[in-house]
Amino acid sequence: MSVASHPTSAHFERDARQMHDDKPLSPGSIAIGVIIGRMSEFFDFFVYGLASVLVFPRLIFSFATDPVTATLYSFAVFSLAFLARPVGSLVFMWVDRTYGRGMKLTIALFILGGSTASMAFLPGYESIGVWAVALLALFRLGQGFALGGAWDGMASLLALNAPKTERGWWAMVPQLGAPIGFALASALFGYFYTSLSDADFLSWGWRYPFFVAFAINVVALFARLRIVASREFGELFENHELRPSPVLETLRVHGRDVLLGAFAPLASFAMFHLVTIFPLTWVFLRGGQSAGEFLFVQILGALVGIGSVVISGAIADRIGRRRQLMIGAVLIAIFSFSAPFLLEAGGKGQDAFIILGFAILGLSFGQASGAVSSRFSLRYRYTGSALTSDLAWLVGAGFAPLVALGLASEFGIIFIGGYLISGAICTFAALTLSRILDSSEHQSAAER
Repeated sequence: MSVASHPTSAHFERDARQMHDDKPLSPGSIAIGVIIGRMSEFFDFFVYGLASVLVFPRLIFSFATDPVTATLYSFAVFSLAFLARPVGSLVFMWVDRTYGRGMKLTIALFILGGSTASMAFLPGYESIGVWAVALLALFRLGQGFALGGAWDGMASLLALNAPKTERGWWAMVPQLGAPIGFALASALFGYFYTSLSDADFLSWGWRYPFFVAFAINVVALFARLRIVASREFGELFENHELRPSPVLETLRVHGRDVLLGAFAPLASFAMFHLVTIFPLTWVFLRGGQSAGEFLFVQILGALVGIGSVVISGAIADRIGRRRQLMIGAVLIAIFSFSAPFLLEAGGKGQDAFIILGFAILGLSFGQASGAVSSRFSLRYRYTGSALTSDLAWLVGAGFAPLVALGLASEFGIIFIGGYLISGAICTFAALTLSRILDSSEHQSAAER
């Protein structure tokens, strides 16, 4: 059977664009769809991340010799999603080229929501033994695999439809999905954790946020399909700006740019899980305040993060996105010296860690998406941006909770500061090299 005879959603997408041709999407409408889509992805991942601290060490890894070891096992499974994500990108780019963007998103989001919801039915290690670990790992791999397919290029659509003088402002919009998703996940877990007895929470209370994830993914799917059916998306798709290109060809042409793009936001990605997942781990294992109270402090932190993400957009349009990322890296490096002491300073110090951490993270993370995407030619921009994002999350954030807890428990909490500084150094190096290459290429073009 030829590719042309495969059932594809492309024809339906073109028909939908013709139906909506007289109703163009404004940047604001695109922004709402993008935020909903990103929020659903981050909600799924944060629901898992919070459970990997509060639930899985006791339910799935109860065979471990101590709580720290159980949590390390839990974080090892946590990292699997970031290993599976690039594989999902490869597979779903083929689905995109063969069956259409709508088909790709539908399959990916149902796998994402289904994998997350399936975790709600997991029995514990005491019931089925090692199969509980195997099923958790399988569902976590499913989350990562599906997230690779959920890459839709809509953040690029938003930026490309925005005025040039407001690119920083609109670039921060997709990043709002992270703190919003984290706040929702923390609110659900905080409610059940504080309202139920420990036995009831561990038996059934923790499962409800995983059910909610599937419903949110259905809403996100329809929001994204509406954008895919827009005339604006169709025009950029036909012009190859949102069309997937072969991965090997993209790497051959833009391999250096993929690496630069992956390391440019590393400071904010290294910090990402160190102000969301790791602090709850430290509080849960070492004390200072109850985990339930701390979850609500993290919600407040997420609200501060939303504000600082918005501020990052306004600043970036004044000084440039790359300079904004460099400033963010400096702030993260400075924060790294105080972070260990704040976590060890009891409840007030831990609260300060969250508020300051989210404020600084938002200023950097708000401009972390596609900071060097302008280096990709139009034909390779979609695939190059997807590969860049996969690699950045894998290197910067995928192993952060595992590495941070391992370093802190073995050598002391002071070592998480070194982890943050290493991310800041990588960001500086990547942005500096990118600027040098841009200047060299512009000079060569002028000489020609």
